[in-house]
Amino acid sequence: MTIIVWAVFGLALSAVGTPLMNSVTDSSTGDFLPKKYDSAAALQIAEKKFDEKPDPNMVTVLVARADGAKIGPADQRKIADTSAALAKKPIKAEPEQFAKDFSQTPRYTVGVVAPDGTFQLVSLSLSGNMNDVGLQDVYRDARDLAKTDYEAAGFRVGFTGGLANTVDNLDEEKDTEALVAMLTMGLIVLLNVLVFRSVLAALLPLLAVVMISGVATGAVAGSAKLLDIKLDPSVPSLITVVLLGIGIDYFLFLMFRFREELRANPDMDKREAAAITAGRVGNAITCAALTIVAAFATLGIASFGQFKVLGPAIAVSVLVALLGSLTLMPALLAVTGRGMFWPARAWKKERPAGFAARLGEKVSARPVRYLVGSLVLLGALGAGAVGVKMSYDQEGQPTTNATRTADEISRSLPAGVSDPHTVYVQTKAGGKLDERSLTGLTGALGKVEGVGQVAKPVLNPDGSAARIDVFLAAKADSSAARDLITGPVRGTIAKNTPNGAEAHITGTAAIFADVSSAVDKDLKLVFPVAAILIALILFLLLRSLLAPLVLMLAVGLGFVATLGAGTLVFQHMLDRPGISFTLPLVLFLFVVALGTDYNILMSDRLREEMDKPIPARKAVAKAVEHTAPAIATAGLVLAGSFASLAASPATAEIGFATAVGILLSSMLLSIVLVPAIAAILGRGLWWPRRGGKAKGHGGGTGAPEAYGHPDADRTLVTEPQMAGGYGPAPYQGQEPYQAQQPYPGQPYQQHYRPDQPHG
Repeated sequence: MTIIVWAVFGLALSAVGTPLMNSVTDSSTGDFLPKKYDSAAALQIAEKKFDEKPDPNMVTVLVARADGAKIGPADQRKIADTSAALAKKPIKAEPEQFAKDFSQTPRYTVGVVAPDGTFQLVSLSLSGNMNDVGLQDVYRDARDLAKTDYEAAGFRVGFTGGLANTVDNLDEEKDTEALVAMLTMGLIVLLNVLVFRSVLAALLPLLAVVMISGVATGAVAGSAKLLDIKLDPSVPSLITVVLLGIGIDYFLFLMFRFREELRANPDMDKREAAAITAGRVGNAITCAALTIVAAFATLGIASFGQFKVLGPAIAVSVLVALLGSLTLMPALLAVTGRGMFWPARAWKKERPAGFAARLGEKVSARPVRYLVGSLVLLGALGAGAVGVKMSYDQEGQPTTNATRTADEISRSLPAGVSDPHTVYVQTKAGGKLDERSLTGLTGALGKVEGVGQVAKPVLNPDGSAARIDVFLAAKADSSAARDLITGPVRGTIAKNTPNGAEAHITGTAAIFADVSSAVDKDLKLVFPVAAILIALILFLLLRSLLAPLVLMLAVGLGFVATLGAGTLVFQHMLDRPGISFTLPLVLFLFVVALGTDYNILMSDRLREEMDKPIPARKAVAKAVEHTAPAIATAGLVLAGSFASLAASPATAEIGFATAVGILLSSMLLSIVLVPAIAAILGRGLWWPRRGGKAKGHGGGTGAPEAYGHPDADRTLVTEPQMAGGYGPAPYQGQEPYQAQQPYPGQPYQQHYRPDQPHG
């Protein structure tokens, strides 16, 4: 019944979730900036005084004679007539069910002729979210129609800027994205087949994640629609990536423990085994999911609007994934039972000296050596972050018709012509503007080095505001343009604004500059608050002050090492101007939040093993033996998923750095560094909680001095105490603890000291 309910909701919400998501996303980054920023203030003037909103969907059309001759007056009239005719031809869309109808008539505006007369520019604008496939299809139809009509008039055309760049990049990367998706799915299936020797164990987690993802997408889109909230276009893809990562991880955690329960109890009913598995791993999964929710939800306090909506949206998705992990996944285990691992048989018997067991013994026997080695490796990678710089250049973008058209334009006109910046000026207290009052500002802007051209001012009807288009010599999406705007251009505007007026500039570079400032401020607030919330959740789970600090320190070291590795490769070795400005946030969301999952699973098992009456280092070895395979497999699957992004040059940086971070979190921090610290601190790791101490069982055995090992001050933990204090007993349904052998292969009574009373 549980599986049926999830399947119905998954299919239903998937059907409406995607089109609904497109209707609640906003493609304009400037809309997410607080109004105090310069570019946001310019947008306010544009909307209030000119009743216009700078449209990221504007496409620049290059129109040139097909025979290569220069554009003459007769050609200009022909271009104007063709443009006017196109502006009367509506484009009909054929939206899918629940999708928005983008049928509309494109707007055409004839622009300047190149100084050398080789071409004339025309702007084409469409309304809608450029990330919606419906609008993209409408643009393709409008582009094809324009190309046909201009060619019939004797011209060749090229399209660039805004929507043209987006569609051309998508078309160019379509095959690559399909390859990346196939590689990701294939890697997940292959690794699971290799680990479990079962096709069902490889495919079932993916099917579960698809159902959960459909419910999550519908929940997020529905909530945004209900609350009238605009989401960033990156939200749908991030939901998919996050849920794929944590969904596969949580299912693997459950499957490994499920296999362990069935192996230890061959006659146990499959439903009972699924219930015990959910009970034992459920606490760790809940804590892990809540840490991710805390990390993302903290973005809600940011000033930058994209963070404000991104954080809560992902947090809601993770909560849906948590619900699925505690209900759908155990239900799938209960139904499939031992068939989950068919046709393999070797899983029924644990290998006595596997890699995980040997690693656990080595780490617990020489913890200082492994701790120092881990710190040296993390420190070496972290040193790469020295001198890190943020880059706003669009590195690795494919060469498309749009980029070739932009290059052709830049050979005759400033590179920023296809993506202009605009200065908006408005008077205070009801004053008036005229062209003469603005000559000082336009003249000063024209003298700024790096400004290619300044257009004549355009006044609004009542003369209370003016707009001045500024064309930069550098491409608008480059670091050079951003530095130019933040420095000389804004400085010149501040010095030459007419008396009694205010002036602000907007455009791609201006918006990026303000975004970087907002992001810097927000991250300084978000990181500490998220760290406090995560530490609080860890404290509630582990009931310790010291253990959460150890885990937080490990995660912090992993973050710095990952950032250093990315900086070392892309900024220093590949000689780029810096790393992508989005990389620190991506690493925070994926490496810190998801990497914490592995530490939580390991620490939860460490606590469980240390609650048994065995030496602390033996408990560490056992925890690594039983938990390392699940963590390593989950880490490889997730790292492989991100590494597949390297197949696309545009996402190579994020793919590489995130894959490295996940590998460090799973392979080093969780199964080496944290266990090494636990072996050094022993049960003191759980300070001030006195882990593993309880009264003897029933009639007598189990005095504090009963064990001849370093933990002789600890007494036995009985089943009722374990179940009452920290979840189900580790040996539920078996003999009481005093009947177990603390040291395998040796009689229990050999560990009593004859000089001490007991019993």
